[in-house]
Amino acid sequence: MTVRTTTTALVAALAATAAATLALTGAGPAAAAGVRCSVDYTTNDWGSGFTANVKLTNAGTAPIDNWSVGYSYTGNQTLSGSGWNGTWSQSGKNVTVAAPAWATTLAVGGSISAGANFSYSGTNAAPTSFTVNGVACDGAASPSPSPSASASPSSSPSPSPSPSSSPSPSSPPSPSPSGSTGTGGGKAPALRVSGNRLVDANGAQVVLRGVNRSGMEFMCVQGYGFADGPVDAASIAAIKSWKANAVRVPVNEDCWNGYANVKPEYAGENYRTAVKNFVSALRDAGLTPIIDLHWTQGLYTGNSSGCSDTNSTCQKPMPGAGAATFWSSVATAFKNDPSVVFDLFNEPYADRAVSGLDQAWNCWRDGGSACPGIGYPVSGMQTLVNAVRTAGANNVILLGGLAYSNDLGQWLAHKPTDPAGNLAAAWHVYNFNTCSNQSCWNSTVAPLAAQVPVVIGEIGENDCAHSFIDQVMSWADAAKVSYLGWTWNTWDCGQGPSLISGFDGTPTAFGQGLKNHLAAVN
Repeated sequence: MTVRTTTTALVAALAATAAATLALTGAGPAAAAGVRCSVDYTTNDWGSGFTANVKLTNAGTAPIDNWSVGYSYTGNQTLSGSGWNGTWSQSGKNVTVAAPAWATTLAVGGSISAGANFSYSGTNAAPTSFTVNGVACDGAASPSPSPSASASPSSSPSPSPSPSSSPSPSSPPSPSPSGSTGTGGGKAPALRVSGNRLVDANGAQVVLRGVNRSGMEFMCVQGYGFADGPVDAASIAAIKSWKANAVRVPVNEDCWNGYANVKPEYAGENYRTAVKNFVSALRDAGLTPIIDLHWTQGLYTGNSSGCSDTNSTCQKPMPGAGAATFWSSVATAFKNDPSVVFDLFNEPYADRAVSGLDQAWNCWRDGGSACPGIGYPVSGMQTLVNAVRTAGANNVILLGGLAYSNDLGQWLAHKPTDPAGNLAAAWHVYNFNTCSNQSCWNSTVAPLAAQVPVVIGEIGENDCAHSFIDQVMSWADAAKVSYLGWTWNTWDCGQGPSLISGFDGTPTAFGQGLKNHLAAVN
């Protein structure tokens, strides 16, 4: 989603962390004595300014109403703008983040993250203490994760809110010793493209309907582990209990390629093993795994920039040079497993960076000099397709369009050459996207779906309801188009589309719509 994915996402990255597990010792208007919470503070600092992210988690036994977090700076840090996901204010060195109108109550076990930009000069020391509803708090340090972001809060179409308050840093389950062909034995089917359909080894059509499992794209690069919450056999069984048949797994270029900015324990072979184990466990459970390159390298500070960071800490407009290395390695790892699908790049938005749609689509396909508005070497989709096929993998490849994968208008005209003939279109649709009505779907997506398979990699809405995705799923069913809900994570669905409130599969109000629909059609 980027998030959001996308997306109305949070802009957060890790440059410094100050975290405290807090015991409220006095009674405030919304938090009584004895209630416990945690506040995590993270920044993305670029020298003269920074983005601050404050995450509040209710670790007590009662909801916290009308919450407000307070803290102080020791330097000249000055609030810039109004921030997001909270009402930010500053008086002297004192900063207050109050609950937004749409999230005044923080449920037991719930978390919410709010962000804002600040300017400063000199030293940018992190605050050392926080209050909640005016009550002083103290406690031991607690390295809780900072949130995921897919693009800037104002522009990105695929939401990716904060991770759960109890992430699991452990590796996913090891794969079973059985074969990896994806055929028979209850495993996910081997897939290929036949005309405008995905089909199995027997030529029967396969329509993918499932969920996204966010976490592996941000936890590692932020230094907290491999996954946001459990990715064990029980959690996979919970996904299957919804009658899902596919899981999209967002991943991180820096972590997979083993770049130096990632903690060694979460990078390189350690990270690759964790991803491989999770993908294999999904496949062996009968769930089609879709590996999605979500966050990539490249310094971009132009229109709709998600972060001022070269590293893979947010959604970039296009994949950089390291993405070809990534896909060559991934393709080598899974070339003998045709049940695994490759989603080459989460949500391209070259249309925000270059001049005009024609140039944007040329950039999308060709990269390099076709992308004058992007300051790093761009790998176009043709380059990434070549990387996969040169490695010897004939797996099905998904290619998301422009406008954060919401625009497929020139997809067919710019379709890369593929010697394996196994390309499909990826599409993302949320209620706040431009192409979010059936008229657009019928005029733009349906003609494409008549010629190539279309997989809606992310569906969602930002209102904790499901009336919009109900429309999307009904339309997609009629068109034989695949779709996956964003996202199987225990985040506040008021912050962005989150399907569950517990990893046992307990749905949110939003998730209930997807659960009911999957039970009916799968």
